[in-house]
Amino acid sequence: MLDHPLGPSTVDDWLAADAPADGSRLELILGYFHVTPPPTGSHQRASFRLARALEDAVEAVGRDDLHVVPGVGIRISTPWRTGLIPDVAVLDVNPHHVSFAAGNLVLAVEVWSPGNSQSERDTKMAAYAGAGVPYLWIVDLPAGKPPQFCGYRLSGGGYRQDVFAGASDEVIAPGPVPVTVDTARLS
Repeated sequence: MLDHPLGPSTVDDWLAADAPADGSRLELILGYFHVTPPPTGSHQRASFRLARALEDAVEAVGRDDLHVVPGVGIRISTPWRTGLIPDVAVLDVNPHHVSFAAGNLVLAVEVWSPGNSQSERDTKMAAYAGAGVPYLWIVDLPAGKPPQFCGYRLSGGGYRQDVFAGASDEVIAPGPVPVTVDTARLS
């Protein structure tokens, strides 16, 4: 995962930093602050619909121990100096804080927009896997194309893709509860 020296910033620096006033997200990736612009409406709609589907599924099976929350800080690794903000998180603790240990993250949902570089995508996936996050969902919103969904399960220290859904596909996504994902609803 580490192709270059760690940057100077720590997870504590990230936690102490002020959130950008314009709605941008401030993440810490391998010791370097990374600011992403405010999400687009289509990005937010996809995140909201997945969060709602997750919340409905958690309630339907009576999993009071799981909590679906959007955009919270996850302390991935202090030695790796990484703190991320997934678009949607499923936690196994009550969400009464600003940030949470990676060990409390059961499922991370990342919505990729055209501005997310391949390096950023790869690094985030490696960080979640390295932190032992059991499930990862990726929604790709390529410019001018239908959304795509990939559901991953942690296996042997890395992620194995369990499901893929292209344009207007419907799949049962891997996770702590069964959730049907319809990509037509993500655009």
